[in-house]
Amino acid sequence: MAGTDTGTGAARAGDGRERPIVIVGASLGGAKAAEALREAGYRGGIVLIGEEHERPYERPPLSKGYLQGKTPREKIHVHPPQWYAEHDVTLRLGTAVASIDPAGHTVTLADDGQVEYAKLLLTTGSVPRRLPVPGADLDGVLYLRRIEDSDRIKAALRPGARIAVIGAGWIGLEVAAAAREAGAEVTVLEALELPLLRVLGREVAQVFADLHREHGVDLRFGVKVTELTGEDGTVSGVRLADGTTVAADAVVVGIGISPATGLAEAAGLEVDNGVKTDQHLRTSDPDVYAAGDVANAYHPLFGRHVRVEHWANALNQPQTAARALLGQPDAVYDRVPYFFTDQYDLGMEYVGYVEPDGYDRVVFRGDPATREFIAFWLSGGRVLAGMNVNVWDVTDPIRELVRSGRVVDAEALADPDTPLEDL
Repeated sequence: MAGTDTGTGAARAGDGRERPIVIVGASLGGAKAAEALREAGYRGGIVLIGEEHERPYERPPLSKGYLQGKTPREKIHVHPPQWYAEHDVTLRLGTAVASIDPAGHTVTLADDGQVEYAKLLLTTGSVPRRLPVPGADLDGVLYLRRIEDSDRIKAALRPGARIAVIGAGWIGLEVAAAAREAGAEVTVLEALELPLLRVLGREVAQVFADLHREHGVDLRFGVKVTELTGEDGTVSGVRLADGTTVAADAVVVGIGISPATGLAEAAGLEVDNGVKTDQHLRTSDPDVYAAGDVANAYHPLFGRHVRVEHWANALNQPQTAARALLGQPDAVYDRVPYFFTDQYDLGMEYVGYVEPDGYDRVVFRGDPATREFIAFWLSGGRVLAGMNVNVWDVTDPIRELVRSGRVVDAEALADPDTPLEDL
């Protein structure tokens, strides 16, 4: 691009000043992008802007170790406090961005300040979907996205407390597990017939239903929430369509997240289930990139756009984005999606990508009833994804199976005596 020095990544404003690379979203993705830019040798200015007052941190502990009180607050941050000054990264916390002007290469802040940029990276993440029923604004109705949300939920998880969890997705189930371990009484309310049904399919979703029932969770499937009831402005129950009410001292809502695309859409960038990018994480504007939850990126392995709402994307996509921002043409994001969960004594890793009804068979290596197994989702004999439950050090060969796209023998896949590397 004319006016850009790919050695420094800097472009000059009309008065001769170097414009920095600006990152909107002081998240894991934003912090790792700043780190990757420095590691790539970029010497120009970096401005990292975040609406939260907390310096960048990782979000998985908010529903896992931090929520359970096992992981201290200082362990969840991406970098120590001094890292940003030591690496000449201008960190602007508690700063909301009002708008982006791609034509003028400027970011306007909520306080009317402006920041010029040479290149812009959006790591704005996502926001929890709100429950659209009467009473949803009562005190004690909780969502989980930020560290202060986790603090509020943690305070509610007391022995004997009645916790209602609306939504049996990953967040809902991890909160339910933390609540039970804290001694709370837990009811999970889910519209579908099983937890994680759209993600895992019926065959594997049943494993998580059995797990939570064994730990004393009251699972109610096929229900519809119509109202949250309250007393003196505080939630006291969840009313269902069948007329029953579930008593609750706190309600945790986990019905999914939506990509935070408001800034991108207002700026005229192409938005469709996230900010659309190419395989280089470049948006419809050549000087604007996106990474993490907000990015709906073209994935060369799958031949289509994919938006993944998991930690590994926020961790790894910024490395590609940083190289692309610096003009490296081989910067392509083609990693196989990965995520994990920890619930009670179950630890799980998942590698791959399967859309609902996008597979024709599930093959198990091991017995799901023992909760020590590997599940493989196949289509036409090809492994689309694999999930190892309490079986470790197998993600690399599972990832290679997914990447290869080769047809495998289902009997050998199910046989624990056949090394995955030999398939």
